[in-house]
Order: sequence, then structure tokens, then C-alpha cells
Amino acid sequence: MATRPLTPPSSGLGAPVLGVATSLSGKAWRWRGGNMELGEDIGGLDHSILDQLLLTRGVAEDDLARHAAPTLRAFLPDPSTFRDMDAAAARLADAVTAQERVTIYGDYDVDGATSAALLVELLRQLGLAADYYIPDRLLEGYGPSGEALVKLATSGSQLIVTVDCGAMAHEALGMTRAAGVDVIVVDHHKCSPELPPAHALVNPNRLDESDLGAAHGHLAAVGVAFLLGVALVRELRARGWFAGGRREPDLMGLLDLVALGTVADVAALHGLNRAFVAQGLKVLARRERIGMAALMDASRLNRAPQCSDLGFALGPRINAGGRIGESTLGVRLLTTTDPEEARAIAAQLSQLNEERRAIEAMVQEAAEAQLAGQHNMAVQVLSGHGWHPGVIGIVAGRIKEKTGKPAVVIALDEAQGKGSGRSISGVDLGAAIIAAREAGLLVAGGGHAMAAGLTIDPARLADFAGFLDERLARDVERARAGAAMLLDLALAPGGLVPELVETLEAGGPYGVGWPAPRIAVGPVRIVKADIVGKDHVRLIAAGNDGRSFKAIAFRAAESEMGQTLLHRHQGRRFHLAGRAKIDDWGNRPAAELQLEDAAFAD
Repeated sequence: MATRPLTPPSSGLGAPVLGVATSLSGKAWRWRGGNMELGEDIGGLDHSILDQLLLTRGVAEDDLARHAAPTLRAFLPDPSTFRDMDAAAARLADAVTAQERVTIYGDYDVDGATSAALLVELLRQLGLAADYYIPDRLLEGYGPSGEALVKLATSGSQLIVTVDCGAMAHEALGMTRAAGVDVIVVDHHKCSPELPPAHALVNPNRLDESDLGAAHGHLAAVGVAFLLGVALVRELRARGWFAGGRREPDLMGLLDLVALGTVADVAALHGLNRAFVAQGLKVLARRERIGMAALMDASRLNRAPQCSDLGFALGPRINAGGRIGESTLGVRLLTTTDPEEARAIAAQLSQLNEERRAIEAMVQEAAEAQLAGQHNMAVQVLSGHGWHPGVIGIVAGRIKEKTGKPAVVIALDEAQGKGSGRSISGVDLGAAIIAAREAGLLVAGGGHAMAAGLTIDPARLADFAGFLDERLARDVERARAGAAMLLDLALAPGGLVPELVETLEAGGPYGVGWPAPRIAVGPVRIVKADIVGKDHVRLIAAGNDGRSFKAIAFRAAESEMGQTLLHRHQGRRFHLAGRAKIDDWGNRPAAELQLEDAAFAD
């Protein structure tokens, strides 16, 4: 059986792959790691291909086995590693044993909803019926409101746990402390040197975190909440809480929530996060959570869910409630035990998601109209009156992909602007937003490297845009200069077969920080090219031997690549680059290409 020697990761420099120095999208094609030109012969290479994928994603050769099949046993740290974790677990254990009234205060996005649902469900299994509170995005904005927290306190809450928010809520937590109620903060957003007055603040990104704790700064809030759950159960076990016949909660059964929140929050999928998602997908496939099963049905997902389904089908529906609908819908769906209620909420979220798409399209068109005047700016800062605050994060992400630069999109009203930003790899937008706030340019703001949120006085918009341009210009230039289409494999058209796709999928789950394999196929000629949907380009490509395959390029009809493939392909041969997928439409599964780039082969 033929095998290939392991090739350690390289810098990706050197001669471009297949000689492509400038593709139709303007990028050079480079190897992500070692050269893997397979031609059509993939027989006997399964193990070597998988090992190569792991190596080029930063795995040491002596650690391949652990990463090939990521488990919690292999990656879960001791929760006590994190600062304040033991204090948080002890205070929650006190609440459980004394049957105190506990309220989980969550953010309105998927990470916040899954974090809140996880703690509500865990406390329910421990015999404590916790309440939850999700602020209204439009009326209350991001983060804990002092008025809301004090109201919860005066309404009888004895302990409040904020999830996916609170790390920068100094004033609000000060008001709550004055009201005599303990607050535990469970967050993952960047912190300032001075921490807010909380009973405990568990956040791997606090500046005084230990090295081992800080190494988990890529966790979503729901991952931190799960670790708190592990610590809580351990604390109760040490107190003898389960000695009298009480059943310990099913922590592994909560991993469907952890997987959904992690992927939807675009957290980096390496290390513990990858184990969370790998194991969480198995829990999701069992369809044991009533609300999650209803959500999959509403998404017409009639197979075992994949990582991409969390980000593109399930997550957006949960988000739609917080963006343009009722903020509590996500937590209600994920914690209900009533199948009828679950079906009704899932249907409502699907409808809201359709409405969200229409609103998003209008805001995106208006935002893109402003790009011409900002072509020299390192960061695109776009703003408009009447833009719905619930879609500005999605639009910022689209603008970032279109321009290759960080983007901040701001919805303005008469008094203030609410903004959301998305960054590119290598540019820490969250730190820049915090610096802008500390410089007095923002009313509020925070986030992490790849995403941030803010509140701004409209009169400071120009100053804010100038601040970001000056602070980040060099980082953006450096990041864009190093941008390339990184490839894992190159093969002839006959090598694009279902067996190869299965081998590549074995290296998953894939996502941010653990990119899905990208392959180059060619040379090919375009047999047919047309537009499907609004602006997707569909192809049939064939090699010199006549063996053909299908490819599709999403939202590419107006791009240089799309126009070339549609109208200027006659008599030319191409190399195509993208991600191999299984097309299971019809009697026999076939491999197809999800096209990301193309280059002339002659």
C-alpha cells in the first residue's frame, strides 16, 4: 500500500502552486504546508493526507493521534486553572444547596442564548429552577444594564450570573453590588486592567489570567459556562450533595449547546473548542433536546448535522430572535420541554430569519454605496440612518469579505449610533475599539480580535474613523500583503471522488482557526456555466480525459472570476480552487467543488 512521508508545515512561500502568481481574484496560490500534488492517484494515501492536514494546522507530529479524534478527556483543562472559577463554583453551589433564587442574564446572540440555556438546564437538573433574562437589543443594547440588574435584585433574585457579557460592566455591577446582590460574570470578551465589582469574574481573557487559562482565550462564552458547570458539579460532589441518592447531571448532554454557541460565535476551532464541537455534533445527532430537534426540522435538516449547519442553518435562526424579534425566543426554544411550544418557536424563528435576510440586503446595498469614498481607508467605517441594528454585524462581515479590510457598520438614530465590526486575520479590532473608548471617542465599546461592538455619538464619527485608520493601517497592510489562497492538495479532475472527500472530512470539524481543506483541480475546460439563484455561478468542468465534475461559486456572478467563467472561458483552460463536497442529489453520490478561486492554466 503506497504511502507518503509526512511533510512538516512550511512558511507557504516559494514558487506559487501550479504557477498561479495572480488568480482571477488577485491572489497567489500557495501551499498551506508541504507539497501535496496527488494527480489522480489517491489510493493508499488516506492516513498520510489526514496527517498532513493536521500538521499544516499546527499539530506536532507526536500529538497527531490526540487531534485526529478530539475528545474532552484529551483536551479539557482543570477548571480551577481559571481565576475566580472556584469562587464562582462555590457561590453557585451555595445557591443550589440553599435553593436561592438565581437569574441567568444572557446576551441576545447565539453564544449568549446557548450559555444561558446551558446554565438554566444544568441548574434544573440539580433541582434549582433558575430564571433567565435576555435584554432587548434595540431598547437596552449590549451588556448588563444597571437598571435591569437592580430590578432583578428588587424582584427577589439573590444571585445573578451574567453570560457572554459583563466583563466591562463596571457601572452596572457597581449598582448591583450596592443593591446587595452577588453577581458572577462568565464572559470571554476583552477586559480592561480594572475589573468590575463582581463576586467572581470567570474569563480567560482577563489580563491577570494564568498562562494556562489565557491559552484558552479562544473559548466562546458557552465553553466557559460549560467549564463552570464542571466545576460546580465537582464542588457539589465534594460537599456530598449526591451522596443521598441525588443523580448527577448529564454534563455531556449539554455539549449540543456548547457546539452551537461555539460555531455561531465564530470561535477558533482548535484545541478544546474542536473537541467541544466534535462531541457536540454527536449529541445533536441524537436529537434529544426538544427545542434543538424542532430547530433542525424547521431548517429542513433531515440528516446528522455538520459543523457548517450550525453556522449557516441553526445559528442564524436563533440569532434572528435577538436581532429583529423577541430576544428571549432562543433561550425559550433551547430550554422548553413542550414539543408543541418548540415547534411554534422554531417556526417563528425561521420566519424572522427570512425577514432578517430582506432587511440585511437593504442595509448591505446602502453600505456598499459608501465604499467608493473610502478606498484609501484601512478600515471601512460605514453608517446610515434607518439601518436596523440587528443586521449590522452580518453586513460588516459581508463588507469585510468583499473588501478584504476590517469593516465597522453603524446604525444611526437622532441621539447615537450602534455599531458592529468584523476584522481580518492578523488585525485585532477589539483592542482598537477598547482603545477608542478609552480615548473618549466612544460611549461604549468592546469585543475580541475578530469582532467588536460599540455605541458612538454621531458627532464623533469622523474622529473615530480617523483613529482606526491611524491605529490599524500598518496591521491591515501587513495582513493584506500576506493574503494568499492557501491550498492543501492539488489533483487532476479524475482525483475528485467521494472517497477523497470522506478522507478530507475526517480531519474536521472545520471552522475559524481550523480551516477546511482547500484543493486545486485542473487543468479543466468549462463545459457549461450559468447563474443560479440571484448571483451564484454554476459550472460543469472537464479534464483532458473528458472526466467532468460540477462546481458552484456562491455570490460570485458580478466578480471578476464569475464574469470570466461565465463569458470569457471559450478556448481557455483553468485551474479551479475550492472545497470538495459530496453532491448526494440523485442515485449515486458524486464529488463536487465549492469554488472560491480560479486561474488561467495556459
